Amino acid sequence: MEASLAQRTPRPEETMPYRLREAGRAWWLFVIILTALIGWAIFAYTRQFTEGLVVTGMRDIGSGAGAAWGLYIAFDIYFVGVSFAGITTAALVRLLNLRHLRPLSRAAETLTVISLPLAALVVVIDLGQPERGLIYLLQYARPQSPFFGTLTLVISGYLFASLMFLYLAGRRDAAICAKHPSRLQWFYRLWATGYQDKVDERERHSSVSWWLALAILPLLIVAHSTLGAIFGIQAGRPGWFSALQAPGFVIMAGVSGIGFLIIIAAILRRTLNLGAQITLDAFRFLGNMLWVLTAAYLYFLIVELLTANYAAPAHETAVSRALLTGQYAGVFWLSVAFLVIPFFILLLQFLTRRYSVGLMVLAGAMVNIAAIGKRFLIVVPSQTNGTILPYIPGSYTPTWVEYSIIVGLFALGALLYAVFVKVFPIVEISEN
Repeated sequence: MEASLAQRTPRPEETMPYRLREAGRAWWLFVIILTALIGWAIFAYTRQFTEGLVVTGMRDIGSGAGAAWGLYIAFDIYFVGVSFAGITTAALVRLLNLRHLRPLSRAAETLTVISLPLAALVVVIDLGQPERGLIYLLQYARPQSPFFGTLTLVISGYLFASLMFLYLAGRRDAAICAKHPSRLQWFYRLWATGYQDKVDERERHSSVSWWLALAILPLLIVAHSTLGAIFGIQAGRPGWFSALQAPGFVIMAGVSGIGFLIIIAAILRRTLNLGAQITLDAFRFLGNMLWVLTAAYLYFLIVELLTANYAAPAHETAVSRALLTGQYAGVFWLSVAFLVIPFFILLLQFLTRRYSVGLMVLAGAMVNIAAIGKRFLIVVPSQTNGTILPYIPGSYTPTWVEYSIIVGLFALGALLYAVFVKVFPIVEISEN
């Protein structure tokens, strides 16, 4: 017999471990700090928009002895990579029925939905005249170009699929929240429009979500491979032209995304009293997945270095030397260390069967620092030290404008996440 939603569900606050729509002083202080950082980033961007890219550290390649792509493009790749693990985790929960990860499903979906617009926004910021870039994209786009594929697969198809996944998964909770008066009742009613929580309705949602999850996984691989192909198919750019770029982008996306998800899970567990929902089993699964992906990326890194130093052309060797012993050696070896150390920490936990959430959070933070470093090293050295023409080696140093804007983007993402957690259940409401 079908029971209506209103007959068998109490108020959301009675079944949730934290008070929805209620914010204390700490939360408001956090929001004020984030808003201030966003305001400073907007000020920095107004300087860039009015004075041009000259206020950044980017310069022309070759004769300008600099890099035309810099911190912005490095973080574009990073944000897209972080989004990878979010929707992948949610899709695997649906496809493989991973019950211990189910409480993290919505947190993972939200991570993807927020990260992708940040990636798109940082690309727009990178354009000296963004309005022209957007117009010309529509007028002169070439479907065979990897840039076109990145826009259509990553920003459009990928984001749309992620939004639909979050929408379907949240309709039941939206309907529960809409049954009770609040200032956001209109929002919950809009999200749950037409949903009555009947048996056939649940089955239909489950079926659609399963097929959508199945379609998302190959879309993710293609999208991130296309992003890697932007670099990998440039035969005239030493350090980029490699068949390992596309799979390397996919693996590093998994490393950074899983690491970031571990950090988010720990924060939610601690601040929202979700210890009973986000259990050690969830961290154990994510930690084991992280060390496996890290091992795969380290293998790719070793193969790439051996190839570039054993029998590569002189221009490839020049880029490799800049990484190993030259001007980028500090960033390179720090990134390697921040991949190797977490790998051994997590592997040791796996072998001893003794897991520590704190150590896993530390590992997640370290691999994300390494991911940022590796993204920077993918983008910059091949421009400053990878020219085939007889140009002198260049240099690139980001300015306060670039740093301010990147910090502001992180603040914007954190603000959106914090607001979403307060207005919508970040874990599914219990049926009891």
